[in-house]
Amino acid sequence: MPFAAAIPFLREWMRSPRSVAAVLPSGQALASLITKDISAVTGPVLELGPGTGVFTQALLARGVRQQDLTLIEYGSDFARLLQRRFPEARVLWMDAALLDRHELYRDAPVGAVVCGLGFLNMPQEKIAAIVKGAFRYLRQDGAFYFFTYGERCSVPDAVLAELDLEATHVGKTFRNVPPAPVYRITRRWPGQG
Repeated sequence: MPFAAAIPFLREWMRSPRSVAAVLPSGQALASLITKDISAVTGPVLELGPGTGVFTQALLARGVRQQDLTLIEYGSDFARLLQRRFPEARVLWMDAALLDRHELYRDAPVGAVVCGLGFLNMPQEKIAAIVKGAFRYLRQDGAFYFFTYGERCSVPDAVLAELDLEATHVGKTFRNVPPAPVYRITRRWPGQG
């Protein structure tokens, strides 16, 4: 991690370790895994909790244009860092649980959502609000990608059922501290159980 990114990470972690939800920023292996299905043809990407921008950098490496990125960050130090690192991206300093209360896009143009938020530290109602808000902006064929440090999907089955979504395990990287599985959430197609 670049030194410039380490300072905001440590400052946010000391201020609110539960909201940062990690002892270290995500690594390159996790960034590569969580973005592996995303490319320039995906279209606009919404990133929730980008932190120091490791997933953002991976998205750019996969061909996503900086101006096609909307970065939602609650930590003020992270938001300032992201604005400096990615000046052509739209950086919004806000709580991702309030996505449904804002008009970020017209219609639903987003092809993917990449989420770096720590769902294991959140109540089910907040997770539901984040996922529901994100799907408001996703195209029908869009996908929501996230990781967890838990043994299973950290979006509760009740939330998936309520929103008519399904989660698929994408893979797991052991080259992250701690190791992290990645999941993709999509809408259920008619006839799926």
